[in-house]
Amino acid sequence: MARALELLPDMTGKTILQVAPELSAGGVERTVLEVTEAIVQAGGRALLASRGGRLEGEFTQLGGELYRMDAKSKNPVVLKANEGKLKRIIHDEGVHLVHARSRAPAWSAYGAAKASGVPFVTTYHGAYSGHSGLKRKYNSVMAKGELVIANSQWIAEHVHQVHHVPAERIVTIPRGVDLAAFDPDVVNAGRIADVRARWSLTDDKRLTLFLPGRLTEWKGQILALQAMGLLAPEEREGLVLVLAGDAQGRTAYEGRIYDTIRHLQLDGQAMVVGHESDMPAAYLASDIVLAPSTRPEAFGRVAAEASAMGKPVIVSDHGGGRETVLDGETGARVEPGDPAALAGAIRALMAVGKTARAGMGKAGQVHVRKHFSKRGLQVATLGVYKRLIG
Repeated sequence: MARALELLPDMTGKTILQVAPELSAGGVERTVLEVTEAIVQAGGRALLASRGGRLEGEFTQLGGELYRMDAKSKNPVVLKANEGKLKRIIHDEGVHLVHARSRAPAWSAYGAAKASGVPFVTTYHGAYSGHSGLKRKYNSVMAKGELVIANSQWIAEHVHQVHHVPAERIVTIPRGVDLAAFDPDVVNAGRIADVRARWSLTDDKRLTLFLPGRLTEWKGQILALQAMGLLAPEEREGLVLVLAGDAQGRTAYEGRIYDTIRHLQLDGQAMVVGHESDMPAAYLASDIVLAPSTRPEAFGRVAAEASAMGKPVIVSDHGGGRETVLDGETGARVEPGDPAALAGAIRALMAVGKTARAGMGKAGQVHVRKHFSKRGLQVATLGVYKRLIG
């Protein structure tokens, strides 16, 4: 471990301010924590301007310092007020670099960094939707970093094509998996049993399909239910689908999920279990992991984490999923938005048997450990900071 820490660029005496909407749950928030950990380990100060949230405790335990503000609001008046707050933080705390991770707070951060004369970095976390001139303008702030971090090669190409950012300003740093936490060897049987108990699946011998992610339509929960409905009754009898995630205010969509379960007569074969806190154990408590997003994932952390835990993964064949899952080797890639294609992939992975699925999981572990480690993300991100602040 000590040898790995030596790889981090020295940040002694440097203060980095990250800006993100909140600290709830998701890829942005997890990357905030990972970079915070790296800054502190490398001798620097890690500040965050954010609304805070569920992960605040973990953030402060890592040594981060939270400056609370309404960084999620898109209200122009709030954005301008936030710019003033960020200017004061930059001045009072001697900030050396500002790193923005989401569009609304990025506009405030961009203005504050520019006015204060400190370097501004962005991470382009998603292929933001919008075709109108106004929406493209709103999205464009994520391409205004002196260096723009893309979290997959697909996103790097998107930034270059849509915003005409020259290649020399784009740095591709894939999201990382914490290989110390997402390691099957460190998860004991008790943790797995606890997860199965929370899912009310203790002693249930059916093959478990696991789809984690916040309850929002593009994550594909209803698509997965439709795929289940296309399987023959005798195939469904050997399966259970677990949808893990919370609605985060999307009560109408959550209601549609339950309506779909009833309409397709999947009661007892599909369940919504809420937010799952022990994700490493949850992957081990399942047999096949699904990530059937209907819109392209910028990276797809679920696929990488599940592979690290030795599980075969079915993803939609677009976006970052093409980089995290090797079709036919570590899982399967299917036509986006096609429940029949998803049903076919589920059927195929059921048919190959436990030994072949375990082989896919092992191949996934090798792939993730080579290309998508948390330490790799940390070293590369601090390397970006050092390029700009010396």
